Amino acid sequence: MTEQTPTGAGVDGLGAGASYAAAGVDIEAGDRAVELYAPLAKKATRPEVQGGLGGFAGLFALKGDYTEPLLASSTDGVGTKIAVAQALDKHDTVGLDLVAMVVDDLVVCGAEPLFLQDYIAVGKVVPERMAQIVSGIAEGCVKAGCALLGGETAEHPGLMGPDDYDISATGIGVVEAEAVLGPDRVRPGDVVIAMGSSGLHSNGYSLARHVLLEIDRMSLTGHVEEFGRTLGEELLEPTRIYAKDCLALVAETDVRTFAHVTGGGLAGNLARVLPGGLVAELDRGTWSPAPVFKLIAQRGRVERAEMEKTFNMGVGMVAVVAPEDAERALAVLTARHIECWTLGNVKKAKETDSDRVVLVGEHPRF
Repeated sequence: MTEQTPTGAGVDGLGAGASYAAAGVDIEAGDRAVELYAPLAKKATRPEVQGGLGGFAGLFALKGDYTEPLLASSTDGVGTKIAVAQALDKHDTVGLDLVAMVVDDLVVCGAEPLFLQDYIAVGKVVPERMAQIVSGIAEGCVKAGCALLGGETAEHPGLMGPDDYDISATGIGVVEAEAVLGPDRVRPGDVVIAMGSSGLHSNGYSLARHVLLEIDRMSLTGHVEEFGRTLGEELLEPTRIYAKDCLALVAETDVRTFAHVTGGGLAGNLARVLPGGLVAELDRGTWSPAPVFKLIAQRGRVERAEMEKTFNMGVGMVAVVAPEDAERALAVLTARHIECWTLGNVKKAKETDSDRVVLVGEHPRF
């Protein structure tokens, strides 16, 4: 694994006596942060990782009996969920969100996540805070079965406030060319299986924060009866990582494709993996969204169409499977402790169909 010390823009025109530290970049703090990262990175590894911490590049040996391996890549961040972590000074969960957003995009095409590299931009390096962030990233990599191969911590004084930070990551996975999942595999009659989300995941936080914190003026530390915990605890619930569960489903059933439900909602993301001429009809009556979605809709008077294109509404990942394997798919996921249910099916589109995904019915208790 590589992990670089903080970097920042050069400082020109300063007279004698000026220093990088005086300009706001603390290299010693960066070195201390890297020392704290080291044991975390050792936990998030794979046998293919070559070398150790401190190099300029991470090395990964692609091993296995591949016939025609394809490398898949994905880059993402966490978005304004970080503002909640900063407000509560709790930074050990957003790394899990980061890994989930990356690896669960990779697995959509059937790729096994191999490794991830992170990027943390901060106004001021606080080693212990940085270690909290990386601890979440490392834990997420363990859950996803991939290695934390390296990263960069960049200190940007003047550009960001001392308590501000943002995180992003790029992940690499591998899939056999003949095993790539996607729209070309989807057929009429295929069954759409839903995998329950753990909450808001990492999308829609600008709207959620606007409604709950600005319009309704709720306290992040206040207990919310509907949640059975504080608002802050609910909003920081980590994004579920489905990568291993999806790969298990591929190994045991005929999966046509997956759809990771992120920005754009259930319909918007499922439409991305459906071919022309087919439409997926989904039944809202098959599940009841978690209380947090109802609270946002009620307190902000947010219309259903806006809710459904902004939030996952309780469905974090979707699998489209062959009809004869639908029951087996549900059994596999249930055995892996993933809440799942039959959401709908795929049909031939009619001339009157304007959308590739149609949601019908009403949610119970929503």
